[in-house]
Parts: sequence; structure tokens; C-alpha cells
Amino acid sequence: MGESARGTRNAAETSAKEMFDTAKFINPAQVGGIEAYTIDDGAGRGVRALCVNTGGGLRYRVLVDRGLDIDQAFVDRHSLAFLTHKGVTPPTRALDRGLNWLKGFAGGLLTSCGPTFIGPPGNDAGEELGLHGPHSNTAATIESVINPDPRARRMEMSITGIIRYGGLYNPCIELRRTISSTLGSNAIHFTDEFFNPGNEAVPHAWLLHINFGYPLVDVGAELCYDSPRVEPTDAADSQERFRPGVAYKKIEAPKQSHRGSNSAVAYLFPKPTDQSGRTTVAIVNRELGVGMTIHYSTKEFPRCGNWQHFGPHEYVTALEPMNGTVNGRWKDREQGLLDTIEAGGRKSYRYTLEAITDRSKLDELRKLNNASDGLE
Repeated sequence: MGESARGTRNAAETSAKEMFDTAKFINPAQVGGIEAYTIDDGAGRGVRALCVNTGGGLRYRVLVDRGLDIDQAFVDRHSLAFLTHKGVTPPTRALDRGLNWLKGFAGGLLTSCGPTFIGPPGNDAGEELGLHGPHSNTAATIESVINPDPRARRMEMSITGIIRYGGLYNPCIELRRTISSTLGSNAIHFTDEFFNPGNEAVPHAWLLHINFGYPLVDVGAELCYDSPRVEPTDAADSQERFRPGVAYKKIEAPKQSHRGSNSAVAYLFPKPTDQSGRTTVAIVNRELGVGMTIHYSTKEFPRCGNWQHFGPHEYVTALEPMNGTVNGRWKDREQGLLDTIEAGGRKSYRYTLEAITDRSKLDELRKLNNASDGLE
């Protein structure tokens, strides 16, 4: 973690300590913490979940059996994430082929994609690849769940788990993910640490599918980022939506042309704000008084996808930091964009999702945009 991020986090902890009067409660869960349970009905029956209440207004649900990803997320009374019709389902390897990944896609605030490929199904180096890889359909082994305790001056809460992918003779990858928040704050901090315990180098691709939904996504909301380059994919909808002169940063009303699978997608290349490569992308709904930011390193994620799917009912936009492209692993390989993890090698990612409700901070985020850059 950089010095500026560490300083901000320490300041948040100090503020939180002043926020909670420990003489007025006996159970720390009264002000926030993590609660474990198992979904007991519907399509998601049997899925383990960890509900996190930060005590600052942000609440989110971590799905242990879906790679420690996050589906539901709220700040105060407002939902932040897009949820699919079926919602959460148990993990299954049966959805690893073709486009079947979509049948188990819950949407959610974070669905991670990878770790050996992202993007469309296809075949690369003799390996059949399904949409977006196996991560989302892989259960985690919990290493620790740590709750806060203001009486002991412990303000941080965290979840750490291990996710293992692969099989005999196949690429073997291990992910150790830690998710943490500070009591009284509205931020979620992630550390993803990959390790290749096998005896051969393996392809590596990692994408954060961060899906925003109504009421955060609504007419008048806007995407906020400073990207000198905006490159739409080859699809006609993408070329039309992200062409010069179109207000592609403004959220549109539901569109009849986005019924079914029609969407617009572009690659963003946000400018780093310091030597470590840190940058921020965001969505701001000033009328609602809510925004969501993604703080990450452009050295870890050189591109950020923007998926816009404004179909009736299925109304969503996503910001997706990634280390490659979603054009297909075979194309990344041809273009020299495919990352690898050597045998015994490691690779780490550190990023933060933060809900913003302070109007002055929302206005600061909007300053990431130039008046003529995708807004008019």
C-alpha cells in the first residue's frame, strides 16, 4: 500500500475511534462487523456468505463459494450493485464451457474473471476456454475472519481465503484474497495474491467485473475518469456509442436497442496520478448524493473496460480494470499482451472500492472529466 493510501486509512481509523463511544454498548456487533451464514432457499441454497457492516453506512455480502466475490452492496438505503434475475447460485464446473458462465452470473458489485483467461470462449494452445474463466465458479477455503472491537482499539475487520484452480497436469494456480474494511468507513480494500505452485509457467489474466445498478445507475449519473485514450471494441454498438461527439460518460435511460445481448464496450486508459501508477475511476449520481470509486494501479491493470448495457430491466454499467483484453487469449498471445506466472512465481494486485456520500467529494470526482470529454 502506498504512503498516501496508508495515511488516508490511518486517518479513517482515528476518526472511527472517535465515532464510537465504547461506554454505550457491550457487543461490538451493535456498531458493525462480519456475520457468517448459509443461504437456505431458492437457487442459491447452500452457498456460504459473509455479511459485512462497516458501521459507516456501507454494507456488502461476500460469497465464500463464489471466489470471495461480492454480490449485494448498499450505502445507507441505496443499492449500489446490479443483480441478475436468478441471482446467486452454487458453484459448478458444468458452466465452464462456451457462454454457460452467464447462467451462473449473479452480477454483483464484484465478479472476478480469470485467472488464466478472460473474455470470449474459444481455443488457445489446444485448451478449450469458456467465457471469463473458472474463478467465479470456484469455492474458497476460509483462512480467517477477523471482527472489529472498538474496546480493544481494533477497528479493522477482514476476510482472508484461499481459492485453488486446476488439476493434475493442468495449470495450477492459487489465489489468497484478503478483503478488509475499517469500522466507520465506506471503503473495501482488496489484496489478491496469486501463486503458481506447479512446475510450468501458466498464462495469467485477471479482470474485475465491477457492476453498478439502479438507483446508482440512473439518468443524470455520469462516469468519471481521465483517460486520454478511449478505444471501443469492434462491435457496431461500441463504435457508435464511444465515437467522438457522443456523451458516452452520461448514463442513458433504458434503450430498446439494448434488449437481449446488445451492449457497448470500450477500453479506457486512465492517467496515473503518482509514480506508483495509482488512478481512480468512478460513477457519480449527484442527484442521489452517492458515488462509487475504484482506486487501483495502472501498473497492475493497464486497461479498464467500460461495459454499458442499458436494456429495460437489465440496466447496468461496469468499470472493469484488467491486465489484458477481452478479445480472446489467443489474440492477446499474438499481440504480446498475455501475462504469465512462472513456476513458483507470484503476482499481486491491490485495489479499493469506496462509496462516497459527501457532496464535495462527489464534485471532486466529477472534475476528473473534461467538459468536452464524453459529456456533450
